[in-house]
Amino acid sequence: MTNSWGAITNIKGISVGHYTDLEHATGCTVVLCPEGAIGGVDQRGTAPGTRETDLLRPGQLVEQIHAILLTGGSAYGLDAAGGVMRWLEEHGYGFRMGEIIIPVVPAAVIFDLSFGSSNVRPGAEHGYQACVAQTNEFVAEGTVGAGTGATVAKTLGRDHSIKGGVGTASIDLGNDLVVAAIAVVNASGDIVEPETGRIIAGPRKQNGGGFHNSVELMMEPGFTRPGPQQQADNSGRTATTLGIVVTNAPLDKAQTNKLAERAQDGMALAVRPCHTQGDGDTVFGLATGTWSGTLDRGQLQRVSNAAAQAMARAIIRGVTEATSLAGVPALKELSDGQ
Repeated sequence: MTNSWGAITNIKGISVGHYTDLEHATGCTVVLCPEGAIGGVDQRGTAPGTRETDLLRPGQLVEQIHAILLTGGSAYGLDAAGGVMRWLEEHGYGFRMGEIIIPVVPAAVIFDLSFGSSNVRPGAEHGYQACVAQTNEFVAEGTVGAGTGATVAKTLGRDHSIKGGVGTASIDLGNDLVVAAIAVVNASGDIVEPETGRIIAGPRKQNGGGFHNSVELMMEPGFTRPGPQQQADNSGRTATTLGIVVTNAPLDKAQTNKLAERAQDGMALAVRPCHTQGDGDTVFGLATGTWSGTLDRGQLQRVSNAAAQAMARAIIRGVTEATSLAGVPALKELSDGQ
């Protein structure tokens, strides 16, 4: 389906590749920037699974990176970054120390082990395959890549949840200045329209009459997640939304970290609640620096605001474009939404 909200590949020099395992409900997604980009990161929640994030902080040695990996498989899935490193090395991309090339591949994971096959996770060969499958044009969304095993609205457990997935969006600020995002939406919370607060995807009511409001449910006195199945599947405590926000503006490292921070605001607009004790919500920032305009304070503010909006739109796309898998229905396939 054509994405009227654009895609992360609307920024020149950015490509996206997916590895998708529908049988075992897992996968990984790589965002490549072969010419290099300034990197940054912002992490929220209390359950992150990440790699190489410290190098993205201001003051650290490495300025430019060439790929970021988003993956299923929980901590096991970080192995897939090795395959991305191998592909980058083979093509001559990475941090150079004389004749030595060391590709730096920041990565973050979602927990999808209880959704598909817990003993099948993305590995190095799958990260490599995602690189081989890269495109700088149409980006597949929904139940693909790292979003294959993603679900949302898990406050009442898997039996009430809705399929999540990968989504992307871009915002053209005029004069060729662009901000774009990609998200892997695996939130325990509801997905809402930022403009109206309307719940797009929440825990399904048993009578098929729309969605519960997770925030209201959790505020009720004595609320507990009901039933032994919910305790067994851990679905409400195994969340995490991941994202990458990219701009062609010439940002420095501190500004790129701030860009990632502002994109987290977009997550808070579209996911309620987010940044919970079961989340490892992580957003990476990339700045390619190819825009030739003047980045004054006003333009920088516009870029920051667009980062939040692009991330919110990408999150919504991740849910609206998903398809059903492993018995969890997708929003587009439900006969009665809200």
